[in-house]
Amino acid sequence: MRKEDCYLLGKITRRHGLAGNVILKLDTDQPELYNKLESIFVEINGLLVPFFIDKTSWSKNDALNIAFKNSSETLVDQSLGKSVYLPLTALPKLSGKQFYYHEIIGFDILDENDKECGVIRSVNDQTAQNYFVTNLDGKEVVIPIIKDWILEVNREERFIKMQLPEGLIDVFLVSSKKDE
Repeated sequence: MRKEDCYLLGKITRRHGLAGNVILKLDTDQPELYNKLESIFVEINGLLVPFFIDKTSWSKNDALNIAFKNSSETLVDQSLGKSVYLPLTALPKLSGKQFYYHEIIGFDILDENDKECGVIRSVNDQTAQNYFVTNLDGKEVVIPIIKDWILEVNREERFIKMQLPEGLIDVFLVSSKKDE
């Protein structure tokens, strides 16, 4: 399994109990989707290694207590502190204005008048306000991801139409002209 064919599910944070269990801290808005995991991929030395699950139980709202099949001290040690992935094919399909960040990379952002506002290069979800990082005419433009601003997500034509505040895009184009 290749990392680019997977998405980050969370991280194994610590041991749990004496039976060789571990705690998987989930990085998701919908942890309830993951209460029946059969296997996971653990990133070890840059490779995704399959680990098969015997049973799971909830430790907290966003943390699973996992018992691996054929668990051993070595297996548990190898997994501690490691990132956990699942195949992209395991994600439920979203529709309407909902989307996964990985699926909209390369989409155009259009304003309500169909004016081009940039092509999504990445999504920053490491701050309190998540935002699109776009490229418009060679300039980097940052657009906050605010649910009420999103008018349409068109997967076929690969664009997101947004109602953006007047002047938002100009801030990035004007400031970069001053830098030149």
